Amino acid sequence: MKWNVRLEVGVLALALAVPFVAVGPVAAYAQTESKERRDERQSGRQESRDIRQEGRHEARSQKAECKSSGDSRSECRQEKRSSKQETRGAAHEAR
Repeated sequence: MKWNVRLEVGVLALALAVPFVAVGPVAAYAQTESKERRDERQSGRQESRDIRQEGRHEARSQKAECKSSGDSRSECRQEKRSSKQETRGAAHEAR
């Protein structure tokens, strides 16, 4: 008689566990897709950040060269601004 009760409990436990096992992979699949989209967005932002950082370094070196060549400070400032603006455009296109 005890083995009958154990069998029934085992079958009941199995019947309750099967639906949860079947639903589990569906939720994980959806989570993976959203993580992939998030990773793509983050990599695009990182690329834009890197482009802007390189542009800032280039603009600084251009301004230093301009100042050492004897040009006026306003001309050097305008040159740096235009260089940074071009870099911003390139970073925006990279997204």
